[in-house]
Amino acid sequence: MGVASVAAASLLVAGCQAGTAHTSASAAPAGTVPSGTTAAAPATPAAEVPAAGTTARESPGPSSSPDETTATPNGGATRELPRGGTELFPRYRLVGYSGGAAKSFGRLGIGDLQNRAEEIEKLGAQYDSDGREAMPVMELIATVVQASPGKDGKYRARTSDAEIGRYLKAARRNKALLLLNIQPGRADFLTEVKAMQKWLAEPDVGIALDPEWAVGPGQRPGHVYGRTSAAELNEVSLWLSEFVTEHRLPQKAFVVHQLAPRIISDVPGIRVRKNLAFVLSVDGIGGREDKEKTWRKLVEPLPEGIHTGFKLFYEEDREHGRLMTPKQVLGLKPKPEYVLYE
Repeated sequence: MGVASVAAASLLVAGCQAGTAHTSASAAPAGTVPSGTTAAAPATPAAEVPAAGTTARESPGPSSSPDETTATPNGGATRELPRGGTELFPRYRLVGYSGGAAKSFGRLGIGDLQNRAEEIEKLGAQYDSDGREAMPVMELIATVVQASPGKDGKYRARTSDAEIGRYLKAARRNKALLLLNIQPGRADFLTEVKAMQKWLAEPDVGIALDPEWAVGPGQRPGHVYGRTSAAELNEVSLWLSEFVTEHRLPQKAFVVHQLAPRIISDVPGIRVRKNLAFVLSVDGIGGREDKEKTWRKLVEPLPEGIHTGFKLFYEEDREHGRLMTPKQVLGLKPKPEYVLYE
């Protein structure tokens, strides 16, 4: 669901009803915020994004880790994932936090990054099950939807290299994956993913798409819920799969968040790529019963080869009952292979 979920909680509860489309957000206009500084918020003004905490010189940049095998397009060994191997599944279960520089973005953006990394590690230990090893994940909001159009009219702003570099350094200190979450506004996903290719050339960086915030011409994020298509996802996944081959990278996480059936049209038409671990992550705020209904509704039509993810909200879910425990999450069928907390 992404960074605006905190402010949009009242609108998103309906999405946890199985088969229920979201109410239009037009009745709850987005707050007026400066382009490039804050995220759009359907219900209340969004929190301001603080300045990046590091300078560009601190950004790790491509191939900066001394213990990695250097890969080149013309030859060399395939680099490995942070905790070994070149494929995510079935060896690992991804467990992580999402967020960004502002506290309202989610748990990842609250306090010291090292403390968050240690929390993720402890949380992951609770998901060591059925022979899976936990792989910690930091899902950073890298392209942030905006309430105002900006100079290019795209209603989105890109996080600075310095800030992305700060999160990548933290991920590497803890042998975790960094996923770059894309909220495109009126931009298209492929353009925004290509804008991150400096980072995607790294073996420990993947991508997460948030189509709830992908709106069409004439639409404004926060006033309507966005959507995407199997054709658009296939276009992005094809480019990324070829990019992985070119740079001799290990399998990349390719996550797509979905909170209601209409967010992605023609799910059975989604293509699976050999270089990508395609994860459809079931999103939405609510109590356990509603979240499980949404889960059953969204995983039913998945093509073979697509992996499942499940998202929980520390604060918002508790407004509808107790937060689901790891044991309850692992009781879902099929068991989620990516568990994300916001």
